[in-house]
Amino acid sequence: MIALIRLAVFGFIGMTIMYFLLSIYSRSLQREELEKAWDADQGPGLRDEYIAHGMAHYEKGLRKKLIWLVYVIPTLAVIAAIYFLNFA
Repeated sequence: MIALIRLAVFGFIGMTIMYFLLSIYSRSLQREELEKAWDADQGPGLRDEYIAHGMAHYEKGLRKKLIWLVYVIPTLAVIAAIYFLNFA
């Protein structure tokens, strides 16, 4: 039982670190993409406003929500492995 708790705690810590790193990386890619789009088109308005609007749109988008799969997929994999190794 202690081993399962230890696995859960360290797994959660690892997944949290991975989530934050992936989130930061994804945000930087989106920001860079917006900067390149504005530079190519000399888009409407000021550059900072254009990027802020694009990042606000990103925060509500699907790509931001898919990062939560960092928690879901490993958890389901461990649960499935425990189930199949013990009961199948």
